[in-house]
Amino acid sequence: MTVTEPAPANAKNAWRLETPGHAGWQRTAHPGDPAKYFMVSSDCHATEPRGYLADYIEPEYRERIPHIRTDEDGSQWMVTEGNRPQLVRPTPTAKTVQARQSFERKEHNRHAGQRMEEEDILRNAAAKTVEQRVSDQLADGVDAEIIFPNQGLLCWATPDPTFGMAMCRAWNRWARDFFADVWDTCLPMALIATGDREAAMAEITRAAEAGFKGYCFGNTPVYGVNEFGKLQYNDPSFEPLWSLVEETGIPVTFHVSTGRDPRAVGGNGGAIINYVCHSMETTIEPLVQLITSGVFERHPAMTAGLVESGIGFLPWLLETMDYAYKAHHFWVRPVIPDKPSEYFRRHCFATFQEDHAGLEAVEANGLVDNVMWANDYPHHEGSWPHSAAAIERTMGHLEEGSRAKILGLNAARVFGIDIPRS
Repeated sequence: MTVTEPAPANAKNAWRLETPGHAGWQRTAHPGDPAKYFMVSSDCHATEPRGYLADYIEPEYRERIPHIRTDEDGSQWMVTEGNRPQLVRPTPTAKTVQARQSFERKEHNRHAGQRMEEEDILRNAAAKTVEQRVSDQLADGVDAEIIFPNQGLLCWATPDPTFGMAMCRAWNRWARDFFADVWDTCLPMALIATGDREAAMAEITRAAEAGFKGYCFGNTPVYGVNEFGKLQYNDPSFEPLWSLVEETGIPVTFHVSTGRDPRAVGGNGGAIINYVCHSMETTIEPLVQLITSGVFERHPAMTAGLVESGIGFLPWLLETMDYAYKAHHFWVRPVIPDKPSEYFRRHCFATFQEDHAGLEAVEANGLVDNVMWANDYPHHEGSWPHSAAAIERTMGHLEEGSRAKILGLNAARVFGIDIPRS
């Protein structure tokens, strides 16, 4: 396998190279170092071909899948049943046509073996083949990766859970085929739309038999804004599903932006508002529902985790749940005899990309076994292709054993990844 040499950071991404170094560390995060940590990126993304859903979904659903609509003015929109249309390409102008042609020339040059001028374009062109993604990850120090959808995040974007489950099945079929040759180190999560519980349980069984190492549930059972009377994960009707999950021994994950349209706010600051308030924080509620409704008390072998929402909020979350547990003891103690934080520490985890605040708190709060690093390949929010620098910026204060767990050993334990002998 030829290892891709990472491109240098452009001016906008120069901050990614800043590092205090790794003096005093027993191991490093640098690829090629004989003392490199075993590293698992616990949150990466596939780059599905544009027509993958049409190729893998049952024929009766093909007319309903997410698609591109081109308006008379030339603008293009992504259309789904559950989200408002999303602008993919604005009305063409001479400037945008020229920019597109420039992008295509640079992408062509990249495949001709020339270094791309812009790291941002490098990210957009990454992961198109299994060979390229493995090469890119090895160059970033990653030994194995947990993979979530990219386009496939729209599999949940429908208020119809039966249709949602059909799209999830299609993604699972595609992922099983696409990653078949690297199944031990590239681990896609099986998507499950839980609003259709019968179909969800059938797919949970199929996914386990097919060798998937994790499930990804939508952040709400039925896509859309939560409201009173809507099906929730604390509903007793989910009990057979939790029993089945526990029987398979496979962890459940909740990924950002899978429960409702994250683009809730427009105008000034909308990109940040939606990222912080309507994407990142949406993973918290489903996990709190599992903890406080007694799912882990009744199913002690279950594991569940939050993906891409960071870890800085964890001390607040555990303290707030425990405070509510004490203050409202007359309602909750018959359901869960232990404090919510104890269930989190026994059964749960969360992933992060670059989280200074969270990493400052993990050892003091006893959370080293509950957090996992990720480079979020190939997304802009992540540290790829400069992960070693990011790790050195944020993990120098940690004990050696803590770094080893957070960078790979925790993920290997939870997802059943073999660790090579060093």
